[in-house]
Amino acid sequence: MLPTLVGLDHLVVAVRDLDAAAAQWGALGFTLSPRGTHSAHVGSANYTMMFGEDYLELLAVLVPQPHNQALRDFLSKREGLERAAFTTTDAAAGADALRARGVDSQGPLHFGRPVPMPDGTSMEARFSVFRWPAATYAAGLGIFACQHHTPEAVWVPSLQRHANGVTRIRRALAATPDPAAAAAKLAAAIDGTARQEGAFHLVATGPRRAEIGFAPRAEIARLAQVDAAALPEEGGAAMVLATPTPRPPGLATGVAVIFEAE
Repeated sequence: MLPTLVGLDHLVVAVRDLDAAAAQWGALGFTLSPRGTHSAHVGSANYTMMFGEDYLELLAVLVPQPHNQALRDFLSKREGLERAAFTTTDAAAGADALRARGVDSQGPLHFGRPVPMPDGTSMEARFSVFRWPAATYAAGLGIFACQHHTPEAVWVPSLQRHANGVTRIRRALAATPDPAAAAAKLAAAIDGTARQEGAFHLVATGPRRAEIGFAPRAEIARLAQVDAAALPEEGGAAMVLATPTPRPPGLATGVAVIFEAE
C-alpha cells in the first residue's frame, strides 16, 4: 500500500437533499449522527453512519466552493456512491508520496465540523485530506485519503449501534464494462493488489478493511436484487455491509445496500 494508508475509511454518498436522504437511510435501520456542517471553505454538510473502524457519509453542498466543485459536477448528473476514502496516518506525507511519483495530488486540505456529544457538550471534529487526480479514478469512483485528528468526536459509541445490526463495510462496488482494467487501475493508484472472484474484480485496501470491487452493472444488480436501470452503467453502485444475520437488500439515493451475514 501507499505509505501512510491504512485501508478503507469511509464511503461518500452524494445527495441533493440531505435531510430527505437521511430519512431514507434511517428507514434501512441505520443510526445517523446529528447533521454536521463543515468549515466554510469546504461548503458542505453531512450525516454519518458509524461502524467499528469505518463508516458511511451522506454529503451535500451548502455553498459552492472550489473544494466542492467535483461534488457539484457529480450531483448535476445523479446521486449515489461518489467516492471512497482511505484512512491515512499523515495526510501531508501521503500527498508528498504521491507527488514524488509524479502524481498531481491535491492537498492536504484541513477542515472541521462541530459535533454535539451525548453529554450535551460539543467538540470539533478535525480532518486533513488529500486527493488523487480524477485521471487516476477507476470506473469513475473518486478516491481520497482522510486523517482523523479527533477520532473520539467521530466514533461516538452510541452512534455505532444500528437497528439493522451493521458492524462494518465489507465491499464497495463500482459498475463498469471492463472490471479487470478498473481493478488494475485502482491497485496501481494505491499500491494495492487485485484478485478475481467470479464476475467481480476486487482490490484489497488494507488488513481487516473493506475491499473495492468492480463488475458489470448487470452483475451488481443481480447481487443486489434490484433493476439494473436503478444503477449507473459506470461508477459507484453498491455497498456490501456486514450484519450478524442476513437481511433483505435495500436501495437508497441511487445506492444498492446489500446486507451479508458475518
